Amino acid sequence: MFDFDATLPFMALQFLLLAALLNVIFYKPLTKVLDDRDNYIRTNTLDAKESLAKAERLAAEYEQQLADARRQSQATVEAAQVEAKKITAQKIAEAQKEAQSQREQAAVEIEQQKQEALRTLEQQVDGLSRQILEKLLGQPVVR
Repeated sequence: MFDFDATLPFMALQFLLLAALLNVIFYKPLTKVLDDRDNYIRTNTLDAKESLAKAERLAAEYEQQLADARRQSQATVEAAQVEAKKITAQKIAEAQKEAQSQREQAAVEIEQQKQEALRTLEQQVDGLSRQILEKLLGQPVVR
């Protein structure tokens, strides 16, 4: 079956030479490309994980800042509402005082006008009474 003459060592030598050439020409560059690709993927994966972690930290920080800003704006709005209510109550109280003083002043003026009208009416009544007496008695009445 097998012939062990000089061709066997020659075939073995050819196989070893072919294996060495394939190793130098094909396998080493191929494994280098595969290793480079693996390193590139690993580096990109790590960079992506770091970027994702950084983005998550920034998002959490921004959300915290947003929540703080919302709380501050809510507090500002509430303070403004309280101040507006206080100012409104003060203005209403001032307006009520002003209206009350105007009512009192109007009441005093009305009372003065009433007294003046009564005095005028009394004078007219006295004058008419004197005229009636003079007409009835026929002579001037002296007071």
